[in-house]
Amino acid sequence: MRLKKWLFLGIFSLAISSFVPEKEIKWVAIGDSITYLNDHLDETGNRVTKGYLSRVTEKLPYIQYTNQGHNGWTTIRIAKQIEKLGIQKADVYTVLLGTNDWWGSQPLGTISDYNNNTGYATVYGAFRVIINYLRKVSPQAQIILLTPMQRADFVYLRNPKNNAWGSYRQKNERWLAEFADAVKEIGRQEDLNVVDLYSKGSLKVKRLVKFKRLRDTVSGRYQNFRYPDYTTLKFNPVEDDYPYPPEAIGMTYDGLHPSDKGNQVIAHLLVKVMKKLKF
Repeated sequence: MRLKKWLFLGIFSLAISSFVPEKEIKWVAIGDSITYLNDHLDETGNRVTKGYLSRVTEKLPYIQYTNQGHNGWTTIRIAKQIEKLGIQKADVYTVLLGTNDWWGSQPLGTISDYNNNTGYATVYGAFRVIINYLRKVSPQAQIILLTPMQRADFVYLRNPKNNAWGSYRQKNERWLAEFADAVKEIGRQEDLNVVDLYSKGSLKVKRLVKFKRLRDTVSGRYQNFRYPDYTTLKFNPVEDDYPYPPEAIGMTYDGLHPSDKGNQVIAHLLVKVMKKLKF
């Protein structure tokens, strides 16, 4: 009888302990519009129902996020303003930047700019400014770097005149891949976790949109052109229809910003890393 009692108590204690919540972890996510849009879904035309931050905390409910995504900002601009952003002390920081630096033709620099702490004149130097500040705010915090994603041709849903070609072409003699490589190099040197979105197979440029709807140069009729066929065709933002109807949505909804599927991929990769962190 006594044995049964102890056995029952043991099972009961185990069941109770399994429901004890883990320590609450504070996460600050620093980034550009890809991060910002998590809390501004209306700006996606509601094509996105849940961003990657929300998806991470849904899987890991003991993590509470603060969104420090800034629409259109570069790594260099974040570094310039880092002390004015109100970045809180946290247990983990993620940094997802670089795509706007590439398109904005910001100087990339070299690892020596990072090592010598040359300031925010280059992307390498700007990352040093950001990382130094995070370590000052929260010395024990974990820092996770994410590389920029590949890009298809971006056309802004609200204003098609705001558009850009994809990462299959250089901008100012630089590849977006070089900016992704910079993030990975900094991560290796600092022994930081790096989530390599750029190299992720499901986020390759050919998967970002299913097609781009453009006028055929011969017939003048709209056709659905897949990658790489659409890269040689022009889009007229004044006269042409928006080239990405809902059925064109792939891993992005506009060629640049992640769709629900794209955000799920990012979240899945982050969850894998965050689950292994020790605080």
